[in-house]
Amino acid sequence: MEKGPNKKKKTLFYNIAFMVVAASILIFLWNAPPESTVKIPYDKNHKAFYEMPKKEAEKHCDKCHGKGKDVPLPKDHPPKFRCLFCHKKEPVKK
Repeated sequence: MEKGPNKKKKTLFYNIAFMVVAASILIFLWNAPPESTVKIPYDKNHKAFYEMPKKEAEKHCDKCHGKGKDVPLPKDHPPKFRCLFCHKKEPVKK
């Protein structure tokens, strides 16, 4: 085992490196953009899906949001097989 001033310098270097990495991660996360994905509205059309598990609710999305439906998805929308991965439920106000 190392002893003396070299071990202290090495330990100080590792501590400073750790603090720099941790601070960099915190700064990166602090500057991240706010969530911009539209939340699922809690209205008469979506209320039933709030009571279902995610996987079950996702099976019904394309009934209204499919191509040529009432509310079609935009052309630049990513693949729609996991709707509730991005679109979260709004907090229910009681």
